[in-house]
Amino acid sequence: MKSRVIHTEQKVGVFVDVQNMYYSAKNLYDAKVSFSEVLKEAVSGRKLLRAFAYVIKAEVGAEQEFFDALAGQGYEVREKELQVFAGGAKKGDWDVGLSMDAIRLAEKVDTIVLITGDGDFAALTDYLQNNKGCRVEVLAFERTTSSKLIEVADDFVDLSKDLKRFLINDKRTSKKD
Repeated sequence: MKSRVIHTEQKVGVFVDVQNMYYSAKNLYDAKVSFSEVLKEAVSGRKLLRAFAYVIKAEVGAEQEFFDALAGQGYEVREKELQVFAGGAKKGDWDVGLSMDAIRLAEKVDTIVLITGDGDFAALTDYLQNNKGCRVEVLAFERTTSSKLIEVADDFVDLSKDLKRFLINDKRTSKKD
């Protein structure tokens, strides 16, 4: 097991793959992520330089209220339109944009915190560690996190270890007996 190295003087950059976390919580727990609590855990008393939340605009329901709530919690919200292709296929991800932002910020921080379970970020993690000298921590739900990403990260925090803290509307814990 990796041990979490927390020094209050560390400068931290936080990068949230909102769609990955949203669907993980929805599919695993039929609940929503408490992004404010996740940010507190990501920072853990260190110096936050910037926190980015990457979202896809799909024009569904109250998404703008959600984006505004993220901004109110301290996130810089990066929005991208959902791509709809001729055959009806849809695509919306921020992998390249998130990676580029992390690489740009790496010179200014000690630790990069990735909030995602997406194994595509294993290569970014390796690059940040070996070329930029950054610690890379990953926060996500273990059951929906790539084992490769967990393996390469300097630290992994399994959010499912404290569902009451990290979830909102968790049907399993909020039902009355």
